[in-house]
Amino acid sequence: MKQRDLQLMKEMGLTYWQVRKPDFFPGWERSAIDLPVSCQLLFVCDDELDEHDRWLFGRILSSMKLSPEQAMALPSSAVELVREHHLTWCWVAGCETAHPAGCQLLTSISLKQMHTNPAAKKALWQQICSYDT
Repeated sequence: MKQRDLQLMKEMGLTYWQVRKPDFFPGWERSAIDLPVSCQLLFVCDDELDEHDRWLFGRILSSMKLSPEQAMALPSSAVELVREHHLTWCWVAGCETAHPAGCQLLTSISLKQMHTNPAAKKALWQQICSYDT
C-alpha cells in the first residue's frame, strides 16, 4: 500500500493492520514504499507522537528550513521497505534501524525524552550543523 493511501486512511479514521512477523506467512510479499519527490526528511520513530511531540518536531524542521510537507514519518519496521526516494535527511529517534542509502543520518533519543533534555537537543543540533560544513 502506498504511503499516501496510508495517510488518507489515517485521516479518515480507518485502521491499517501491519504484519509484524512476515516469516509466519511464506509467500506473502511486503509492498515497497516509494517516497514522494517532495519528501526531504524521513523521521523514523516507533512512538506515537502527541501534540507536544509534533510541536517540537515542527520547530526542529523549521530550524532545518524544512516544512512539515517535506517530512514523512515511518516506524523502524517499515524503513527496509523504502525503495525510491529523494531524501536529504533520515532522522532515527529513539530506535535502531538501518537507514536508506544516500542521505544524511541524524540519531537522537525519542521526542518524548527530548522535551526535558537540553543536552539531547544540543547534540541533535550539532549533528545537523556538522553536515553544513
